Amino acid sequence: METVRVDKWMWAVRLFKTRGVAARACESGRVKSGGRILKASTSLRGDEVIELPFPEGPGTRVVRVVELIEKRVGAPQARLACEDLTPPDVVETRRQWQSSRSHRKEGEQGRPTKRKRREIEERRGFFE
Repeated sequence: METVRVDKWMWAVRLFKTRGVAARACESGRVKSGGRILKASTSLRGDEVIELPFPEGPGTRVVRVVELIEKRVGAPQARLACEDLTPPDVVETRRQWQSSRSHRKEGEQGRPTKRKRREIEERRGFFE
């Protein structure tokens, strides 16, 4: 196997939960390699460096393609297929964001309403 679609590879190595979410990240223009924007159908080759957004929250992850895989694999094998090159300051900012986020406020109970859910998704960065 010489090449793999970007969205398939990102899904296979568990950078995104579904292939559709990976494709949407590509469509948004936030997945880049060497300064060029990658479409979901772009072919990846080994040893490329990709910049991509975290599925939720702030920051951009930097990953090197070590192995090309097309099918979703177990977590240990997925970790071997990519090398995380994300700068430490981005990792620290992300850690602080995760610890400080609180979706529920005092007095709120149960499942959020459609309006509240949209506000939460907007804060997470799904809508721009």
